[in-house]
Amino acid sequence: MLVNTVVDMPSTIPARVHAPRSPDRSPRPASHRGLLTIMCACVALVVGMVAAINLAVPMLAASELHPSASGLLWVVDTYVIFFACLVIPGGAAGDRFGRKGVLITGLILFAAGALVSAVTQNVALLLVSRATTGAGAAAVLPNTLAVLLHAVPAERKNATIAVWASMTGIGGVLGNVGGGAVLSGGSWRWLFAAAVPISLLLAALVGFLAPVSPRHDRRLEPLGTALFVGASVALLLGIIQGPETGWGSATVIIEFASAAVLFTAWTLVELRAEHPLLDPRLFRLPALRSACLGMTTVFFGMFALFYVNASFLQYGKGFSVLQTGLGIIPLTVPVILAARHVGRLTHRIGLGGTTALAFAFVGGGLLGLSTSDTNTSYFVYAAWLVVTGIGVTLALPALSGAIAGALPPAQAGVGAGLQATTREFGSALGVAVIGTILTARFTSALPADVRDAHTVAQALTTAPGRAHDITTAFVSGTSTGLRVIGIAVLVLGALVVLQSPLSRRGRA
Repeated sequence: MLVNTVVDMPSTIPARVHAPRSPDRSPRPASHRGLLTIMCACVALVVGMVAAINLAVPMLAASELHPSASGLLWVVDTYVIFFACLVIPGGAAGDRFGRKGVLITGLILFAAGALVSAVTQNVALLLVSRATTGAGAAAVLPNTLAVLLHAVPAERKNATIAVWASMTGIGGVLGNVGGGAVLSGGSWRWLFAAAVPISLLLAALVGFLAPVSPRHDRRLEPLGTALFVGASVALLLGIIQGPETGWGSATVIIEFASAAVLFTAWTLVELRAEHPLLDPRLFRLPALRSACLGMTTVFFGMFALFYVNASFLQYGKGFSVLQTGLGIIPLTVPVILAARHVGRLTHRIGLGGTTALAFAFVGGGLLGLSTSDTNTSYFVYAAWLVVTGIGVTLALPALSGAIAGALPPAQAGVGAGLQATTREFGSALGVAVIGTILTARFTSALPADVRDAHTVAQALTTAPGRAHDITTAFVSGTSTGLRVIGIAVLVLGALVVLQSPLSRRGRA
């Protein structure tokens, strides 16, 4: 996951003021740096897992679990969708029950889910454990920032938030590089096993260093949360099952209908709740609605790329898993070199102009990557990664600032939660859509005698002598998927810019 630099960072501080129900014990000044390091490590862990799992897809496909194509998608998406849907409730639980305690609980849940993932012998249990890990991540992410904001002095809050936000980007890089290093040992199980001691060590350090912060009387909305999770899962089920069972099949139609019914029920429940976790009425604000769509679109494109990049470099280019982890680094070069200059560009050409340019780069970069095949030089591939990275570098500060600026200061906490939710939901949707397109195109391009296979590993097992034809079919599916995703990003980006106040605000 790339950088989430928030413009006007002080506005992300929740403005709730309730009487504390627990003592306010802040750490000594000397421990502030250590606390920041631990909180950033927690962020890097949960964000890095989103990226790292994509590197393990080829290993999982060839493993003794024998997952189907849709099963592989769910191994990736189950973590992301539970992360996305529970991150706002995770922050609310921290407010209600204590941020330190919920953060530690989240790390322990993360460790438990990772441990079960490492030893499971079937796909069903792997999906349950991935959901558990995602729920743990949702408890970790918002409460790391809440703990920091309570602990550091006022004059250091801006710098602390900036460092914390940067870790959501660095975590993605560490997930790719670190995941590649761990997986180079030869088993996908090692990725999950390595996460267990790390998360438990972090839980112990949080218990030792983190202060106890005040609790607040913020009610939880378990019914609304359950409806939102159910609706999201039903929607992704329909998208993922479409190629296997047919888009007109009763199963897919029921899943899409269920998603519509559950989203409607969620809306009604939240509208009637006295203290909704996410008030649907907020989306009446055009600037907020468009910025959320824009954030979803950017991560839709980015994680679609992450999903196919790992398999393309390993199957199509013959990269090792470590080389594959390192191979995505050019995408981050613009973020590292240019993120601090985006504000000046926005001041010069306006928020709408910056956003339009961002979507042009992201969509154009994905279309450029779609032209790659087994004969394409990696340097050409890396150049298109840089183009895509430029778009991401421009988009995230602009869209983050638009979300923060569309809400009054009293609802800034909701804005921060919306950013996390739209990022993760876009990521899950991108994986589901490109995986669906890839599977459909791959199976149709396979030789007739191996067309029953739905993954490269299955096809190679069935016909090991047809490796060239199978790889060619896979690269064809990758190209088609990236082309569709690139066009979708351009179209959705145009909607964001043209049908929102972003295009009419002039200079920032």
